[in-house]
Amino acid sequence: MSRLALPFEVADLSAFARSLRDQLEHKPSHVEMLNLLCRAAGFRNYQHFRADSEARQRLVAAQEVKPTPDHQLVEKVARHFDAEGRLLRWPAKTPHLKLCLWVLWSRIPSGSVLSEREINDLLNRWHVFGDHAVLRRALFEAGLVDRTRDGRKYRRIEQKPPVELGALRARVTTAAA
Repeated sequence: MSRLALPFEVADLSAFARSLRDQLEHKPSHVEMLNLLCRAAGFRNYQHFRADSEARQRLVAAQEVKPTPDHQLVEKVARHFDAEGRLLRWPAKTPHLKLCLWVLWSRIPSGSVLSEREINDLLNRWHVFGDHAVLRRALFEAGLVDRTRDGRKYRRIEQKPPVELGALRARVTTAAA
């Protein structure tokens, strides 16, 4: 007959240990009883069990918290794009500029190596103020694209974008549609 593993959960380990101790003939101290129970459950002692439990709670809490985009920032940055989703002007504020660069980054094909001419052609399609070189340089300096030492080949650096990018792309794409 195979062994059936049944999960056992106790709401309060301390009360459980006290109750179990009262039922034993040889009565270990409360702390000894807690340690015995925790060792039986696979922990070194009660402190190890408690630290593990707290770490699990923090992990669950961290997974439940999802960052929300700053919609005011998204609205302000969306003003830098025209109805076709092209960048109209060079943003003066750094947070606006960074988010605009993230939009351009998201449009660069993932995993492909582009020549300088190809990236210039893409950037020229995505802005209207006529300076693809400043955009290309800004993307490189922001760590969003990588290039060879001679500047002939460019590729997008894969990384986690800010939470505002999704909302901004939706806003810019909606305007372009």
